[in-house]
Amino acid sequence: MDTGTLYERTERTKKMNNEVLDIFGEFLMEELRDKIIERFEMINAGLLKSPSTQRLIQDYNQFNKDQREIIQRVLINSIDSGIHDFLFKIQEEQDMNKRIKIKVNDIDIAVESDGLHGELFTEDGWIQKYSKYEGNTR
Repeated sequence: MDTGTLYERTERTKKMNNEVLDIFGEFLMEELRDKIIERFEMINAGLLKSPSTQRLIQDYNQFNKDQREIIQRVLINSIDSGIHDFLFKIQEEQDMNKRIKIKVNDIDIAVESDGLHGELFTEDGWIQKYSKYEGNTR
């Protein structure tokens, strides 16, 4: 049997549930967001060697520095919007249909969050805490 007051048990549960949200957020930032941006940086630096990528690099090199910076901002904004919309749909599924669940340590992350899509953009959100790259504000 769990020991401690109801308040202490509730606080321990909240902490554990925040930890699973952070585990998922860190995974999402490192394995999706950062990998996409790293791929873009490799293209930007001309480091990829496959024929199809070489053609893409040649096309990309036609843009000047200012245009490339705009392209990078558009890319990061698109990534963040896509992740936001995906998380919103996961939350919506939990709230309405319950067909799709994402679990970390057997805990449904959409149940533990008051809005998965909101976990991205705050000053202590997943982008700020776990991504190597600055985000756009939504």
